[in-house]
Amino acid sequence: MSIKLFSKLHLFSVLLILNSFTSYAQNPALTRIDPPNWWTGMKNTNLQLMVYGKNIASTDVFITSKTVTIQKINKVENANYLFIDLDLSKAKQPETFEILFRNKRKLVAKYPYELKAKTPQVRGFSAADNLYMLMPDRFSNAILTNDSNPAMLEKADRLNPDGRHGGDLQGIINKLDYLNSLGMTAVWLNPTLENNMPNYSYHGYAVTDFYKTDARYGTNEDYRRFVDECHLRSMKAVMDMVFNHCGSFHWWMKDLPEKSWLNRSADSITNFRGETLGDPHASKFDQNRLTQGWFVPTMPDMNQHNPYLANYLIQNSLWWIEFSGIDGIRMDTEVYPYLDFMSDWAKRLHSEYPDITLLGETWVQNVPFVAYFEGESKISGNFNSGLNSITDFPMFYAIKDAPNQYDSWTDGLLKVYYVAAQDFLYRNPYNNVIFLDNHDVDRYYTAVGENLEKFKMGISMLYTMRGIPVLQYGTEILMTGEEGKGHGKMRQDFLGGWAEDKMNQFETSGRTKDQNEVFDFIKKIVNWRKSNEAVTKGKFLHFIPENNVYVYFRYTENKAVMVVLNNNNDEERTVDCSRFSEILSKYKSGTEIISGTEIVNLNQIKIHKKSALIIDLK
Repeated sequence: MSIKLFSKLHLFSVLLILNSFTSYAQNPALTRIDPPNWWTGMKNTNLQLMVYGKNIASTDVFITSKTVTIQKINKVENANYLFIDLDLSKAKQPETFEILFRNKRKLVAKYPYELKAKTPQVRGFSAADNLYMLMPDRFSNAILTNDSNPAMLEKADRLNPDGRHGGDLQGIINKLDYLNSLGMTAVWLNPTLENNMPNYSYHGYAVTDFYKTDARYGTNEDYRRFVDECHLRSMKAVMDMVFNHCGSFHWWMKDLPEKSWLNRSADSITNFRGETLGDPHASKFDQNRLTQGWFVPTMPDMNQHNPYLANYLIQNSLWWIEFSGIDGIRMDTEVYPYLDFMSDWAKRLHSEYPDITLLGETWVQNVPFVAYFEGESKISGNFNSGLNSITDFPMFYAIKDAPNQYDSWTDGLLKVYYVAAQDFLYRNPYNNVIFLDNHDVDRYYTAVGENLEKFKMGISMLYTMRGIPVLQYGTEILMTGEEGKGHGKMRQDFLGGWAEDKMNQFETSGRTKDQNEVFDFIKKIVNWRKSNEAVTKGKFLHFIPENNVYVYFRYTENKAVMVVLNNNNDEERTVDCSRFSEILSKYKSGTEIISGTEIVNLNQIKIHKKSALIIDLK
């Protein structure tokens, strides 16, 4: 998430919020219980309910179940909250029981609490997958009636680049066949939870209800149906979660459970320096400013060292996994919350769902700092993030810069080489998520000067380099956008996703010649990658770039792919392949996968300027 997301919003006052811990004279009333339901069959048979309602702490609580028992009722600073610890160890079958709230023997509220049966499912994504990341508000709008939901503070305004445009879950479901044909095997949506903020909330990173899908996208059932529709197409679904902060209009912000629910105050912004956590010389001041500072004034920093909040967030992840059937979680701003909490989060999720993939957004600049956050890291000491995958920002920067630079001792393709050469710092670099751009940085086509040759070089690296490739929506149609000119303009609508669009870029007829050329290029390479085990499961071997040419291989015991990149601006190169004999000695010929050209002489290979060859060796 970008540090500039909410720079134009009015500072939401939290001084009143932090002084709201008063007892109410009104009669007790029940407003909500989180989580709203749970499941039998969990390994952890303890469940903590957050109960909210006017003066609810003045009530006596009873349950009607014969198998579930109340372990403890926890009262906190705010009398409008109770935290009820339940023991589910004897609840072996699904059931619905009532939670009763009595005041002076008078029943003031009751809640039917359902325990469902946990569903077996194989989850997770890996380097064998091709991920597609999209922003729900900007992809496809199928249901017009939810664009300006009356309960939402911000209404649709497609003319405002920073406003709500109307995309929804049904629109995404309608385009899953498009993604499937493109070769994508997993879909990662930017957050779909409620962001009921006054403005600039389309991105989804200012959550106002952790248990509710944003009404402008649909319902919780619609989200579950999106996951089911992915699975029907043998595609996986990845949910974007945010635990560092919430939105300043979150329902609890006017009436916090405890003063310690948040860190610091809105005038104390984080330093955004994730490197301080792995820095052996870092001051406590700098580390605390990272983890305790607010992301921006409209994104309150949550204090995960509050045990009730920590449990609330972890149970929320478990709830969404079981409710929706997702295959993985992408955790936003992974480096900003407390390390021990994030480690506990991953440990508890994996104890229930060992095969789910947990991807952390590790936006730090250099390889050692990214490797620090890898699960079971080689270099993090006693800290274990528990993550299966991390975002490889050093590789992103290298692939972004390389085509724009002439090779020197450290620049151009040497930059990619040096990043890959540091893979010894990772436990498993093949699980790193790699990408050309994302929703917070310049579009890749813009970053390479809208040059098709450079663009194709980047795509070729993305789908042959070690790691798990992610393509941002619209890259396949050459979307442009510069981060410095506004995120809203960079996060464009996918034309054709709205009925009123005059052109439909989901279809060949709606795209330009260059767009179709790139679309076909990506479609071919992505679908080829799906079935090529040398790339999806093989090892990585590379050779030092020479004369602006970089050669690397992906290989298994019986299969190999050769990738040749020529970064010269104006010269074709004839590459002497004798130094690649440790791989090429096993093969006699190959097929260049994009052109289909047969290469019968592997002793010398010609390659055009600013281009890539991907050779399936035989």
